[in-house]
Amino acid sequence: MIVREQLSEQRARTRALLTTGRFDVLVVGGGIVGLSTAWEAARAGLRVAVVDKGDFASATSSASSKLVHGGLRYLAMGNIKLVRENHRERRALGTTVAPHHVRPLPFLVALRRGGPHGPATIGAGMLAYTALSGFADGVGKLLSPRRAREYVPALRAESLSACGLYHDHQMNDARLAVTTARAAAESGAVLLNHAEVLGLRTVHGAVSGVDVRDGTDGTEFGIEASVVVNAAGPWVDHLRRMEDPAARPSMRLSKGTHLVLRRHGRWDAAVTTPLDGGRVSFAIPWEDQLLVGTTDEEYMGDPAALRPSDADVDQILGEAGLSIGQEHLRRSDVVYSFSGLRVLPGGDGGTQHAKRETVVSVGRGGMVSIAGGKWTTFRDIGRRILAHLSPRLPQARPDTGITPLPGAARPDAVEHVLGNAAPELPHDVAAHLARHYGSVSHEVLALGLDEPALLDRVHPDGPDIWAQVVYAMEREWAYQIDDVLRRRTTLTVRGLDTADIRARVATLLEHGGPVAGRVDGLFPASHP
Repeated sequence: MIVREQLSEQRARTRALLTTGRFDVLVVGGGIVGLSTAWEAARAGLRVAVVDKGDFASATSSASSKLVHGGLRYLAMGNIKLVRENHRERRALGTTVAPHHVRPLPFLVALRRGGPHGPATIGAGMLAYTALSGFADGVGKLLSPRRAREYVPALRAESLSACGLYHDHQMNDARLAVTTARAAAESGAVLLNHAEVLGLRTVHGAVSGVDVRDGTDGTEFGIEASVVVNAAGPWVDHLRRMEDPAARPSMRLSKGTHLVLRRHGRWDAAVTTPLDGGRVSFAIPWEDQLLVGTTDEEYMGDPAALRPSDADVDQILGEAGLSIGQEHLRRSDVVYSFSGLRVLPGGDGGTQHAKRETVVSVGRGGMVSIAGGKWTTFRDIGRRILAHLSPRLPQARPDTGITPLPGAARPDAVEHVLGNAAPELPHDVAAHLARHYGSVSHEVLALGLDEPALLDRVHPDGPDIWAQVVYAMEREWAYQIDDVLRRRTTLTVRGLDTADIRARVATLLEHGGPVAGRVDGLFPASHP
């Protein structure tokens, strides 16, 4: 097993690569927009680097509603082209690019008596929405409240006039981002997280690279590049002001908070409740829990200081309670909450009406800045940015094919293989590995076959195993406790990251652990 000294050596080797020669493209920001850009650029044959001051997908990209969707809201706004593009991308992700991460899910639109939409309007919308998807998931239709409760018994049928039924997809955003980072690395990109940009390098007024500090040990170094891409998400204007102190704001921020609750009873579909003012409330079965949200309000503060508030919790539970029974929405059942910042184009009016679009601009020093983006269309965004860079990098040879991400495979097939390879693996653990790693699950499983203690659950109430913790350190750039518990495993989002588990993970990160021998007290005594 890798120990702290070896992790430090790995980072030193990465820093050496970053300081050797000149990169074609340097991406600042390891969210999904930056990672997708890096993946597309590396596949085009360019020399690519990525740095992020935090962990990959540690901000906006791991704070989404976990949906890959066509965008029913956008249909209501009349943006038919966007809905059609979203449907195309969600099908590609769910069938070819990332079927191990992106899974189909039925959705119920709960129509409240006296709510903003009636059955006739939603019925027509369901038909148009599914038509734009080519009816790939069947025809959207209206259900009676009684019939809808067969999918979600928690619905307050007495308060509903009808429910629309359609299909979209869901994902674990953090896992999908880490897999995209791996795809970029396997295509030749050099990636380093926990590496903060201190300033921009310039030659004759043109941005030519960045100065960086490694957050793990304080080492400072520089990276040279022909093109610097600013994909810093909520911090995009911070970087733009490094290039031009007089740069005007290019975007505004919207705070979106979600809650994760213990799930009671059967949830065979997600529930979408239309709200006044054009917003919706989601209640989504996710990671064996219930994900509820979201808020949408302009945020003017420091992105690093973003936190869910008590008012956010009250608002989310209250809005969800318009169509869901209160016994499923108890504050005592909230196991985790998180907030993220949507990066939206500047403009007037409420953020809920702002366009969810990607804006690409070029500063006076030539730095390319990207504001905004959607999870569903992350591949399209990466290709669009690469096309924007192509005039400055004529050597690029874009790959326009549909390329699967590492591990792409049907989870049920992977689960079957895992069951044959390790019959002692509990069914829920095998299913969990198949859904989060796909066909590379065998790499995780191999750690446990070498050291049986690693096949034990990290927490008895969850499917994550210790082999995932080790794998996160060795293969997935995990250097801090939250890298492991929140973004490489599902322990935090399930409310299972106890003080004892955090201490054990800290021990692994600092001292390594059992491959040649067990660390006393780290794993259960059933594995001598």
